[in-house]
Amino acid sequence: MDFKKFLPWIILGIGVFIGLITLIGYFYIKGINNTAITLEQDVKESWGNVQTSYQRRNDLIGNLVNTVKGAADFEKSTLTAVIEARAKATSVTVDPTNISPEQLAAFNSAQSGVSSSLSKLLVSVERYPELKANANFLKLQDELASTENQILTARTRYNEAIKPYNNHIKIFPNSLFANWLGFKEKPFFESVAGAEKPVEVKF
Repeated sequence: MDFKKFLPWIILGIGVFIGLITLIGYFYIKGINNTAITLEQDVKESWGNVQTSYQRRNDLIGNLVNTVKGAADFEKSTLTAVIEARAKATSVTVDPTNISPEQLAAFNSAQSGVSSSLSKLLVSVERYPELKANANFLKLQDELASTENQILTARTRYNEAIKPYNNHIKIFPNSLFANWLGFKEKPFFESVAGAEKPVEVKF
């Protein structure tokens, strides 16, 4: 049998096969990329809600400090600790696109410092009847309690957004292409000691 006359057809068949494989690969990788982008946008949105919740708390703490400053002989060291913790927390910034475990741990630690100093301030207020009867202080107290719950909800929803993203880029064979496309696993929000409970703001 003369294979030479079939050679052009064989070459054409191989070319068509390679073209089909390339086309299928292109659309498969495109699907991985587009889905990862969509899931990453969900993560960024969830992180934005986390930041908004913490910013709300920082704003309330500023108002709270100004209210407490008016109390006679209130412990300055306690106020200073709150102010410094808030300043440290606001200096820690996180890019949700390139977030690393170290960045998230630093953010979490800084916010935990705010919670700790805030708790001490609120306990100190027990010794100041005029503050406990101050309408503005009581309003801020209620708003802080609500904000703490919002923070916990935002953190939970952030973790919920992380899970499908991480699953998508880690499952085989997506994992073969995800890193090449620039998508990396993102860390979950891990609770620090006592973080599972809102700051106690009720007397």
